[in-house]
Amino acid sequence: MPGVRLLVGTRKGAFVITSDTARKKWDVSGPFFGGWEMYHLKGSPVNPDRIYASQSSSWFGQQMQRSDDGGKTWNPIGNKFAYSGTPGTHQWYDGTPHPWEFKRVWHVEPSVTDADTVYAGVEDAAFFRSTDGGQNWEEMPGLRDQQGSKWAPGAGGMGLHTILIDQNNPNRIFIAISAAGAFRSEDGGNTWKVITKGLHSQYIPDPTAEIGHCVHRICMHKDKPNTLYMQKHWDVLRTDDSGDNWHEVSGNLPTDFGFCIDVHAHEPETIYVVPIKSDSEHYPMDGALRVYRSKTGGNDWEPMTKGLPQENCYVNVLRDAMAVDSLDDCGVYFGTTGGQVYCSPDGGDNWAPVVRDLPAVLSVEVQTLK
Repeated sequence: MPGVRLLVGTRKGAFVITSDTARKKWDVSGPFFGGWEMYHLKGSPVNPDRIYASQSSSWFGQQMQRSDDGGKTWNPIGNKFAYSGTPGTHQWYDGTPHPWEFKRVWHVEPSVTDADTVYAGVEDAAFFRSTDGGQNWEEMPGLRDQQGSKWAPGAGGMGLHTILIDQNNPNRIFIAISAAGAFRSEDGGNTWKVITKGLHSQYIPDPTAEIGHCVHRICMHKDKPNTLYMQKHWDVLRTDDSGDNWHEVSGNLPTDFGFCIDVHAHEPETIYVVPIKSDSEHYPMDGALRVYRSKTGGNDWEPMTKGLPQENCYVNVLRDAMAVDSLDDCGVYFGTTGGQVYCSPDGGDNWAPVVRDLPAVLSVEVQTLK
């Protein structure tokens, strides 16, 4: 049946939520893996019933899962993430060398051409690939050759949290790491280039250094792959040359601190952010939850509030917790640390809760089903 399938990762399990194209009534399945942190789930664009999931626990460690029936049943897959060669050290919070240590998988990104090929971004930051449906994982170490010894963790750790694949050229891949920066590969992940020119971070020793920027999220539209948008720790930015040069487009936002950013499925210049008060106060300004939309690719922003709580709301929206579907009327979705998942079926004009009172939401992905 045509419709959408939401894949929601939370602090205490995963949920699979479905609806028809009207997106008014929702069927909630779960929790799957109750009690476990589900950092990210994502379906294959080649085979939508193939879904990969990252399951972790500070007590039991890391586990990878795969479903081949759209999230109805799950099976554990390969779970060995070994750094290539002698991993060496990166910088610790105090600037001293610290050994590279695998902690968890932050993000899974299935290939756009092969359901058995999937990429994983991990903490401590590194880029892994599997070509057998997740049974075996191999680090692609060229990324850490890009000044990896200078990388340092942010407040949330040193996670590789964003992987973007150019659908028109699958060998072109973009990734982002907190708090190292953004990188681009033109050869499928074998070699990489730092793409941070134009970023300014006043709280690092050299505000314009190549390495050290706390990038929270990047996104792009498939029809305009040279244009990317970035939500940095502070600042919203865009590039029109694939990351070679960035410039700020925060414009009239009430605050440009935030975590998530996404782009409309059919309008490459329409983007969404959820401003958060500050890096110490992780909730919306004035207790009012507002999605800001720009239809001009940044600088000019308008608040979207209809259907969202406008008083006494002190939740956060994390970096992987926003997604868009590709129906004719583009749906926009986000989940909060308060356990609500919201949907706008009309590009941000109107919002309604999909579900309330889940555990804190870590990630939201959406599949458009035909």
